[in-house]
Amino acid sequence: MKLIMLGAPGAGKGSQAKVLSDKYGIPHISTGDIFRANIKEGTELGKKAKKYMDQGLLVPDELVCDLVVDRIKQSDCANGFILDGFPRTIPQAESLDAALDQIDEAMDFAIDLEVADEVIVDRMGGRRACLKCGATYHLINMKPQKDGICDRCGEALVLRDDDKPETVKKRLTVYHDQTKPLIEYYRKKGILKEFDGTKLPQEVTNDIIRMLGE
Repeated sequence: MKLIMLGAPGAGKGSQAKVLSDKYGIPHISTGDIFRANIKEGTELGKKAKKYMDQGLLVPDELVCDLVVDRIKQSDCANGFILDGFPRTIPQAESLDAALDQIDEAMDFAIDLEVADEVIVDRMGGRRACLKCGATYHLINMKPQKDGICDRCGEALVLRDDDKPETVKKRLTVYHDQTKPLIEYYRKKGILKEFDGTKLPQEVTNDIIRMLGE
């Protein structure tokens, strides 16, 4: 089972991907994790990506795709995987399709979580993150056991700069310009599945699982 998670920042892609990853025993793959792993391991692809990142530049589509394809060729992806945060643009989607075609693979579904912009701004303003271990929480939907403290490592939780309203609105503008066209791209390919991302997280999960027929 090979899935792509689509939706605006804050739509719940990462949370749903983690739940589905646990249920089906397939890796949840985010480009951020791939970059960090390759840089940490000092791979050739990681070194190339780091050169761009150190200069504050976007990693070129071709290199991002190479990193993703390298990851999905690993043994733990034999039964499938979930892509979260990639592709972000039509050129990335086309590069991914071409690379998968070369290894006789194709994506099964693109799962789009629909959430209105104003809901996203409110939702992300309630997020809190642990800068040490990367765990995320929400003041309403997923509270830590102790206010302001990470359950996992005990560090203080913060409102990240990219979750502040003014930043979220800028991120949404980029999403609508660059990433939202992917919805129509995957609709034309016949693999798009759309879900109401404003429902409770468990309800969204149930809807996705029903669609997958599991």
